[in-house]
Amino acid sequence: MIDSPQQVERLLAKVTEVLPMPARVTPELAATLRQPDLVAIPPTCLITSVNYAGDEGGIMCRLDFGPGYDKAVYTSITHLRFDPRLPLTRDITAYQKHRIKRIRRYQP
Repeated sequence: MIDSPQQVERLLAKVTEVLPMPARVTPELAATLRQPDLVAIPPTCLITSVNYAGDEGGIMCRLDFGPGYDKAVYTSITHLRFDPRLPLTRDITAYQKHRIKRIRRYQP
């Protein structure tokens, strides 16, 4: 098992309470989303909803890039960065580090 069910439940509850929540897109995610026929991906977005996709996907976030970008974008919370001044940043960062470490351990 990659995620701790108790940690996921607590974090989902906390994040759901403060939605919409600002986040920054990692360069890797921006490169993945970049398509020639679409407007440029802004470096910041709002998380508008969160769900748990099991060990395969972890905590998934629906992103809103504002007007001009009408495609629905969902990504794992591990592909986002957060302002250190936000109260939940420490909890989110702990989840991200734990998840990435466990994924690396389970890779064949």
